[in-house]
Amino acid sequence: MDEKNESFETFLTLQEIVKKARQKLNHDNWDYVIGGTETETTVCRNRGALDQLAFKPRVLRDVSQVDASTDFLGRALRLPVMLAPVGSLELFSPDSAVAAARAAEQFGIAHMQSSVSVVNFEQLAKEVPQALRLYQLYVHGDAAWVDDLVERAQLAGCSAFCLTVDSAYYSRRERDIAKRNIRRSVVPGREYQPTLTWRDVDRIKSKLKIPLILKGIATAEDAKLAVEHGVDMVYVSNHGGRQLDFDRGTMDVLPEVVQAVDKKAQIIVDGGFNRGTDIVKAIACGADMVGLGRMQCYGLAADGVSGLVRVLELLEAEVRTAMGLLGVSTLAQLSPAYVTKVAPVGQSTVLSAFTHLSLEETSFYR
Repeated sequence: MDEKNESFETFLTLQEIVKKARQKLNHDNWDYVIGGTETETTVCRNRGALDQLAFKPRVLRDVSQVDASTDFLGRALRLPVMLAPVGSLELFSPDSAVAAARAAEQFGIAHMQSSVSVVNFEQLAKEVPQALRLYQLYVHGDAAWVDDLVERAQLAGCSAFCLTVDSAYYSRRERDIAKRNIRRSVVPGREYQPTLTWRDVDRIKSKLKIPLILKGIATAEDAKLAVEHGVDMVYVSNHGGRQLDFDRGTMDVLPEVVQAVDKKAQIIVDGGFNRGTDIVKAIACGADMVGLGRMQCYGLAADGVSGLVRVLELLEAEVRTAMGLLGVSTLAQLSPAYVTKVAPVGQSTVLSAFTHLSLEETSFYR
């Protein structure tokens, strides 16, 4: 990106973007973005799994040139990062998924659109034709309904098709319930999602000319099955702690999935990734791509497209710094040898990555 981003001088750290997002969002929408299901244990474990990984840096290596770029779906990306599917982006930007895709295009990363976005993929293709666009589906219809979406997504130029598989039931998000702020209480066709099986995966795969991704893999057993069923990308995710409570952190799951997949599919991971060091840890542990959910929302809420681009610029600076200090100049040089498990320094929460963040009633927001 040649032109300086409008938010460049406004936000010098990621926590400043988070703080601005909090200032601009109402109480309900702030709770929506930082909250999870029931006790929010999974939200905290996502962050905890990252916090319990320490680096093992090497020195006296030439790191005068550090390259954090990668190739994904035939495109060169500035970072191994994808904007994860978020279904309510209109809460954070009036342009919803269009704003997110535009930021991804401007910076040079991938964008995965949620099927419950207020913008359909035909609109997105028209508005942001050059973006690397992927599509994520919740199944809210029968086989013919799904097959029609598969065909339309391909015609709209989507580079991959993602099936979410961890949402058979809508979770109990008590931050919202306690305030009677019930979202999507009635969604037509929701009864179809619990009926999904591996037979559906096989049928969808047979109709695709683009890669198939399964999002919501949380065990080695299901990762192995995904590969056996010809899935191209395994997406390790627990919905950011917004589906099953008391699940493991995704970075605790990642190593067993990497072993089970055995390089037969690419691996995406999300869940609590807030800093450049988090991205470096994921790549070192075997992920090919990292999904950003909450950080995407913070950036859009803080300053729209410019705010999200600034999030990515700051993450890039953090990634490059971490790589150089680890003694590597390319992502390919990273490996599990560069990380080790340690005891956590403090309590891991949804906001604990921002040590210097000061918000009113911070304790309430965990």
